[in-house]
Amino acid sequence: MKSVIKTLSEKLRSGQITSVELTEKYIEAIKRVNPVINAYVHETFEEARRDAEYADRLIKEGKGTPLTGIPFTLKDNIATDGELTTCCSKILEGFRPYYDATVWKKLKEQGAVLLGKTNMDEFAMGSTSETSVYGAPLNPRNTARVTGGSSGGVAAAVCADIAAYGLGSDTGGSIRQPASFCGIVGFKPTYGAVSRYGLIAYGSSLDQIGPMTHSVTDAALVYDAIKGEDCADQTSAPVHMGPTALNGDVRGIKIGVAKEFFDGINPQIKGAIDAAIEQYKNAGAEVVEVSIPALKLALPVYYIIACAEASSNLGRYDGIRYGYRAANYSSVDDMITKTRTEGFGREVKKRIMLGTYVLSSGYFDAYYKKACLIRKRVESQLAECFEKCDVLFAPTAPVTAFPLGYSGGNALETYLSDVCTVPVNIAGLPAIALPCGKDKDGLPIGMQIIGKKFDDERVLDIAYFAEKSKLCELEDVEGGVRL
Repeated sequence: MKSVIKTLSEKLRSGQITSVELTEKYIEAIKRVNPVINAYVHETFEEARRDAEYADRLIKEGKGTPLTGIPFTLKDNIATDGELTTCCSKILEGFRPYYDATVWKKLKEQGAVLLGKTNMDEFAMGSTSETSVYGAPLNPRNTARVTGGSSGGVAAAVCADIAAYGLGSDTGGSIRQPASFCGIVGFKPTYGAVSRYGLIAYGSSLDQIGPMTHSVTDAALVYDAIKGEDCADQTSAPVHMGPTALNGDVRGIKIGVAKEFFDGINPQIKGAIDAAIEQYKNAGAEVVEVSIPALKLALPVYYIIACAEASSNLGRYDGIRYGYRAANYSSVDDMITKTRTEGFGREVKKRIMLGTYVLSSGYFDAYYKKACLIRKRVESQLAECFEKCDVLFAPTAPVTAFPLGYSGGNALETYLSDVCTVPVNIAGLPAIALPCGKDKDGLPIGMQIIGKKFDDERVLDIAYFAEKSKLCELEDVEGGVRL
């Protein structure tokens, strides 16, 4: 795994290249590569050039940080003042927020350079990014395959080297699963460790912003830059604000392996993870067998809670205040009905309807209330596991990247692809996905390391061992920026 941010930062500070020159290299690469992979949906090149000039001034004045002058991308559901933020949905066509998300505000103050907004599943609802109104992004490692979802555009941009890093959002695996499919690193912090202010909500108790990068080192640098309590987000929490120390020493670390995570997993994926665990054991880690029976209930619990919260969060899109509005209507009610019918895609409508159903009178107790109770059981069983081990190792997804169009006839299987990632969101835990091999078709295999709440730095440090020991080195994709 290459540390792109660290390498570029050193070149910028030493004067080998300016941020303006580096930004032009990325813009040229985007113009060349993006027509093929469809990662970017809104480009901000003029703003990027201005950001780069500001970054060069900061560096010249000795005020730079590791991210100063580094070009990056944001998922299209993270608000940017005056720039298009559409959640890849027709209903937010032309929408430009009047405020910045906290994460973008923090990066902007450090002189980061925003290249544009990247493709995603509409309102982050999907596992392949194919529900985007702009069409699906393609996997740079095999353009006949999906990128994963919902942060598929960020994953594609980072994988193809047309962004040094990106920020995605993770509701049930939407950072980690596309990172796995594209062979990059995706880190989902503890719920509350990074402000959600300015993230357009899908499931408010599940959503979390996090970095998608080329390496664990880069993920730690970005996490350090965006973490911290925010008075604008009541769910954010105080965290250690110093730099994350990475040494990759895993001697004495107890790795938990839960059999429930490996049920129904592709044997090639299990073999790759077993081989990775063996390397950790050889370096002094101890493996502990654990059991989490409630994991088999995590997926239905996730879909009930996420859809219930989505039905509430998406009620604001009615054509009255902003976004798309139907052209012909006879009354306010008719306008709202037609706007939502025309503006939302099939998958979003499906989840709104399911969420409304489980919250309705007569079904609330049977579905939503019961799901919340089982959620507590999943949380408590995971907490019990962490009394026996320091981290859990698991697959990121039970399969490698789907073929394009596969979800159309195999919707259930694409929903099931979240089975290994949703428990982390249900319990609000930190987790990182990183590549650990390839399958027989040459597609990346992802491994997931899960930690206790607010043990984010330990998760990153344990993952750093894989980077330091070159546990898996994937070849670069042709076409992007070369260091």
